[in-house]
Amino acid sequence: MDVKNEFLHGDLQENVYMTMPQGSTGIGSRIHVHKEGEEYPKPTSGKVCKLRKSLYGLKQAPRQWFAKLSTALKNNHFPQSKADYSLFTKQEGVNFTAILVYVDDLVITGNNMVSISAAKTFLSSQFHMKDLGELRYFLGLEVDRPKEGIFLSQKKYTLDLLAEYGLTGCKPLKLPMDSHLKLTPDSGDVLENPEQFQKLVGKLIYLTITRPDISFTVHILSKFMHKPTTVHLQAAKRVLRYLAGSTDQGILLANTSAAKLTAYCDSDWAGCPSTRRSTSGFCILLGNSPISWKSKRQSVVARSSAEAEYRSMA
Repeated sequence: MDVKNEFLHGDLQENVYMTMPQGSTGIGSRIHVHKEGEEYPKPTSGKVCKLRKSLYGLKQAPRQWFAKLSTALKNNHFPQSKADYSLFTKQEGVNFTAILVYVDDLVITGNNMVSISAAKTFLSSQFHMKDLGELRYFLGLEVDRPKEGIFLSQKKYTLDLLAEYGLTGCKPLKLPMDSHLKLTPDSGDVLENPEQFQKLVGKLIYLTITRPDISFTVHILSKFMHKPTTVHLQAAKRVLRYLAGSTDQGILLANTSAAKLTAYCDSDWAGCPSTRRSTSGFCILLGNSPISWKSKRQSVVARSSAEAEYRSMA
């Protein structure tokens, strides 16, 4: 269930003042606003406006809003997760309800519709809410519900990314990176405008939410964000050509597999040509559903392939 809050503000806990708007003057505790056709009144020096509510766009606004929302949820017996502060859960016997918060968007889920409706009723009594119904699209993630379970993908996000770089009708590739390619900081000519590469890699990082198959490649590319070259940019665009042939790909959260955790890990040995460090990779499955994956360079140089494997497991 996707729910949106229409107002993003919170009660201020400290004194916040703003300068007087142009064409206004303070009269007592009120503000006189200049009307069309009137002469601008002389500015009143030393007078400011004291805010009673946190305005949208104020740097205190996100903190105050989240504090107000989290306090309301905690008072309704939704404890805050220590692993993810934006997640609030409630357990009542066999009934489980979870609320995930992103700024002013809330995703509500659970195993009992009565508990979900009660959570929505409580939130509506505390805030001005808009119920968007069954979750279909959230922050670039598309949610489908086939009979096998829940399918998460970023098809529209991928198609928009291909259209942005003019690769919609390109010939797709079977691999996101050439297996024999070793990228180094000094390969190729330094880009005059590194923002193009940085923006592309940043968008690819967000795409790894539902695409574990490009995690390793994106990890390699992200090491050159500070000083990218033409070779790095070419390698990043190769990932787009790979995505062009698999825009429908995503992850399936199966509803039939057993709730059993299985973890796989692997590593190369001295794979980085610059630092001779190894790269670890892991994937964790809940039943048949992938729930966590990562590719990361190890912090020290492994002196053997066995040491690299043990560090990956650790």
